Amino acid sequence: MKKIALVSHGCAKNLVDSELILGILAQNGYGITLNENETDIVIVNTCSFICDAERESVHTILELIDAGKKVIVTGCLAQKHPEELKAEIPELAAVVGTTDFTKIIEVIKQIDGGFVSEVSEKPEYIYPENVERQQITMGSSSYIKIADGCSYRCGYCIIPYLRGDYHSRKMEDIIAEAKNMVKKGVTEIILVAQDTTGYGIDIYKKPMLPELLRELNKIEGLGWIRIMYAYPTQMKDDLLTAIAECEKVVKYVDIPLQHSHPEMLKLMNRPSFDYRPMIESIRKIVPDVSVRTAFIVGYPGETEEHFEHLCEFVRDMKFDRMGVFCYSREKGTPSYSMKPQVPKKVAKARYEKLMEIQQSISLERNRKFIGKLLPCIIECYSDEGEVIARTQYDAPEIDGVVNIKTDKHVVPGDIEMVRIIDATEYDLVGEI
Repeated sequence: MKKIALVSHGCAKNLVDSELILGILAQNGYGITLNENETDIVIVNTCSFICDAERESVHTILELIDAGKKVIVTGCLAQKHPEELKAEIPELAAVVGTTDFTKIIEVIKQIDGGFVSEVSEKPEYIYPENVERQQITMGSSSYIKIADGCSYRCGYCIIPYLRGDYHSRKMEDIIAEAKNMVKKGVTEIILVAQDTTGYGIDIYKKPMLPELLRELNKIEGLGWIRIMYAYPTQMKDDLLTAIAECEKVVKYVDIPLQHSHPEMLKLMNRPSFDYRPMIESIRKIVPDVSVRTAFIVGYPGETEEHFEHLCEFVRDMKFDRMGVFCYSREKGTPSYSMKPQVPKKVAKARYEKLMEIQQSISLERNRKFIGKLLPCIIECYSDEGEVIARTQYDAPEIDGVVNIKTDKHVVPGDIEMVRIIDATEYDLVGEI
């Protein structure tokens, strides 16, 4: 049985595609591995969201070629630069586009005859429901992609051009996948899409995330349901009520706002309105909610006045979790040719200032947990023998953790009650 290796880069949505690729390989009788030393054929599922991600993907590709591997490049970088990749790295075996990975078997069969290119000019992501994912991240948490593609056209974002317009999956398929995951031992499912809150609009003619949450909430044995990547205009009361009422849905709202100033939001082609009442509504309808957001600094046209508006907004709103990104100039996006471009040095200084403001807010928010008993999902044991866990207010890999001191034997995936005894800016310390 021929073995194929896979290296996955990028976001959780890309990870799901990698697991689907492994599923296709397994269904067709191939041995699969995550160790590239065990085979001569390696698939690299790449990211191309920002320049740094592209560099990381290219570095991996070149290392594998230097090691004498036949490399098949798939994912966003392959979709964005198929001709350039072949021209710059002639040793490549194949390039496969973001929505063409279902043809991976035919591509593998053809590479001995020379370079293969399988990249759709107009990508359209349709989830392959007949494939059983081979999960890389088996453990307490796993992602479910409820849709892909995007019908918005934010000024900084290349995703719609790489993955096509928004396509939702049928609700019954998502529920079946969630039940299957629970049977495999998954405690927490994390719903992902370019915009999870837009789920169902294309096939059911209205947003169906509230109904999906209520159905998933009925699954026996499931511990937590988490939603990532909400969109401001879709944060309606019926969705917030579903989050509040469904006991398995964690009280955590991830809503990347990108900026606060209406002029900047217009330049970004984002919903331009005062976000304060929306945040207040989230906190009113979902008691004890943790609100995570993300902002871009250094976007073309951002003045000191715009940035100060954002700083004041962050101080006022006191977000529980927050990420900040320096604007990355991407070819093919509307913002690429916008003027004036903000110098990188200025963007970096703004990034540091905004993160500094948030650090003190984050510490203040975390300290309020000291002395409280919180349900925490057990992740793993550290090398020092400490237990690593997460509260419902923390998404895996992007938010904080709880470092637990205990003599009790705990099992990864279980949800345990933990008393919080200390807090830092990003993490908590607890005991059982």
